[in-house]
Amino acid sequence: MPIRILIGKPGLDGHDRGAKVVSRALRDAGCEVIYSGLHQTAEQIVETAIQEDVDGIGLSVLSGAHMTLFPRVVDLLREREAADIVVFGGGIIPDEDIPKLQEAGLEMIFTPGTPLSTITDWVKQRFSD
Repeated sequence: MPIRILIGKPGLDGHDRGAKVVSRALRDAGCEVIYSGLHQTAEQIVETAIQEDVDGIGLSVLSGAHMTLFPRVVDLLREREAADIVVFGGGIIPDEDIPKLQEAGLEMIFTPGTPLSTITDWVKQRFSD
């Protein structure tokens, strides 16, 4: 059964090229990818993740709202008793924010310039049985 990943673009960030590139790379690596589209609320992303029975959620934020939006998704998953869904993120995220996001429950953060193979290798290893 393929790894199922939801790629979400929470908030008002209107730039999704990176999210689409990562989605395609994950698909090419054998994952089943659901792309939520732009301007999703954390609630919409969590609802889609639960409905689609995904293994993981990859969040992308370039707007600077990552410290609010990323932890909100993790909190909502806990509230919905779906904390087994792994959350990872990417985007323009200052190095000093990465440990805080990991403390908030994100398993991995990928910053601009990360090779696609690094992301796909991490996903395959993280979700291997």
